[in-house]
Amino acid sequence: MSDVTIRQMARDAHAPGHEPELWGVMAEFATPDELVEAARAAYRAGYTRMDAYSPYPVEGLAEAIGFRRTGISMVVLIGAIVGTLGGFFMQWFSSVYHYPLNIGGRPYNSWPSFIPITFECAILLAAGGAVFGMLALNGLPTPYHPLFNVPEFARASRDRFFLCIEATDPMFDKDRVEEFLATLRPLEIAEVPR
Repeated sequence: MSDVTIRQMARDAHAPGHEPELWGVMAEFATPDELVEAARAAYRAGYTRMDAYSPYPVEGLAEAIGFRRTGISMVVLIGAIVGTLGGFFMQWFSSVYHYPLNIGGRPYNSWPSFIPITFECAILLAAGGAVFGMLALNGLPTPYHPLFNVPEFARASRDRFFLCIEATDPMFDKDRVEEFLATLRPLEIAEVPR
């Protein structure tokens, strides 16, 4: 893209009458109990694409926003199975085909001696699956997020609690969401631009 095109796009984005595309609408609360109650009310109202932000873990918040399960346990299980099979196969192949040694008259496929390394390979791949699966499922690393456009959101890591209903929610209508959030008595309601 040329500099002229980029400048024109920037001018158009800030032109009068041109509203930036919304990522969602966010409400700010002073206490974790208010946030949990607001999240429950939003979930009961039918909103499913929302997220809550707090400076520390809040008990019951994940259930209140409808978060039930992740796929991380399946990723760890698959990593452990692949590690087990891979570790055993690696030792079996090297002992039976690649470099067979007759040690003390034992068979080449002496599986009891393979157990420690098989176990360690299972743990290694399960742990790797947990780390990389968590990063992938959480969409990390994310150096930029639209919530950073709202100045009040800086307090999410200190002393404030936020509930954001995303624009991708099937029931999302900006005016209706703002009216609904106002009924929850937040400290402030803010639009989150992209």
